Amino acid sequence: MAEDKRPKFPTEVISLPSKGKLYSKESSISNGEIEIKYMTAREEDILTSQNLIRKGIVIDKLLESLIVDSSINLDEILIGDKNALMVASRILGYGKNYEFEINCPACNERNADNIDLTKLGNKDIDYSIFKRGINEFEFELPASKRKITYKILTQLDEREIDSELKALKKISAGSNIDHEVTTRLKRAILSVDGNSDKNSINGFVENEFLSRDSLAFRNHLIKITPDIDMNYLFTCEFCNYDEEITVPMTVQFFWPAAGK
Repeated sequence: MAEDKRPKFPTEVISLPSKGKLYSKESSISNGEIEIKYMTAREEDILTSQNLIRKGIVIDKLLESLIVDSSINLDEILIGDKNALMVASRILGYGKNYEFEINCPACNERNADNIDLTKLGNKDIDYSIFKRGINEFEFELPASKRKITYKILTQLDEREIDSELKALKKISAGSNIDHEVTTRLKRAILSVDGNSDKNSINGFVENEFLSRDSLAFRNHLIKITPDIDMNYLFTCEFCNYDEEITVPMTVQFFWPAAGK
C-alpha cells in the first residue's frame, strides 16, 4: 500500500497581499500563496518560550513552524505578506475575535474594543506597476528632482534594521536621537541618480535628502507596499469620537488569555 504523504494536520492556503508578483519565478511563493497549518500545543510551546520572547524572534519561530513548505525562507518574505500570515495564524489558532484596549485619541479614556479579524482585507494596490519577479522601483523626488531606485522591504531587511538600530543606540547612548527613519531609508534605497554605491547612498540620506523629499518618498512607499489593511473605525464609548485608526497589536493578539 502506498504511503499517504498528505499532512496529518488541517491546513489552509493563505493568499498573500503581494500576489507573489515580486518574488522570483523560482520561488515557491511566486504563485502568491502559502499553506499554513492550524496551531497546536507545539506552537503554544513556542509562544510561551521566554527565551524566544527575550530574543524578539518568537513570532518568526511560530511562523516557521506553521508554514507547511519547509523550503520557504521566511527572510525572503515581504513584510506585508508576513503580516497577512500573522493575522491568518491568529485566526486559525485562537479564532477571529480579537479583543484589546485602546486610549481614545480625543479624551484619552481607556476603551475595551474588539474586531473580527476576518473582516480585514488587503490594501488597495496598483499592481500594474509591478514587474514580475523584480522588487525594484523608480521614484523622482518632487523637490530636488533627483531619481532614486528602491525596493520593498523583506523580513531579512527588517531583522537587519532592528540589529543596526540596537547597535546605533549603544553607540549614541545619551544623545536621545532615534535613527530609525534614516536607517530604513538607507535599506530601501538601491541607487541615487544611477549610483548604487552604498557609501554614496548613505551620504545622500544623511546629508542631502531634503525633508520634503523624504516625506514624499515615505508616503509613496506606504502607498505601493502590498499589505493587509489593519485600519478600522474606532468609536469612543465615553465621548463618541470616531476615527479610522490602526488595529493595535497588543499582547492579546497571540496570547488572548494574557491579563485575564
